[in-house]
Amino acid sequence: MASRLNPYISFDGDARQAIEFYRSVFGGTLTLNTFGEYGDADTPGADKIMHAMLETDSGFALMCADTPPGMEHQPGHNIAVSLSGDDADELRGYWERISSGGTVSVPLEKQMWGDEFGMCTDRFGIDWMVNIAGAPA
Repeated sequence: MASRLNPYISFDGDARQAIEFYRSVFGGTLTLNTFGEYGDADTPGADKIMHAMLETDSGFALMCADTPPGMEHQPGHNIAVSLSGDDADELRGYWERISSGGTVSVPLEKQMWGDEFGMCTDRFGIDWMVNIAGAPA
């Protein structure tokens, strides 16, 4: 898979409704994962969206999530640019350059879902996410 660049939108509890609406607009295949799938399914917010991805036949990709429990939803700061793919060297290079001079909020490292993932704000105030797909099981 080649590396991709696409928007990633954070919602205040209505990510499922939003991404289903976008699917009705653009069509495509929708993948949804909840916080409960990667933690305690009985905790408050377990049914909220940890990650959703809409891939359209036209080649659009749109990702979104609900703001994680304990974090504040910040309208106006709820869209990030996501870089994803499986070329680890290419994506690590992008990470090094985009995070240089900025603020790293999540270091680029292996996550509970098996991929390497990091988040940062670049020196111009733009939020970025980098996800390097893990080896298939």
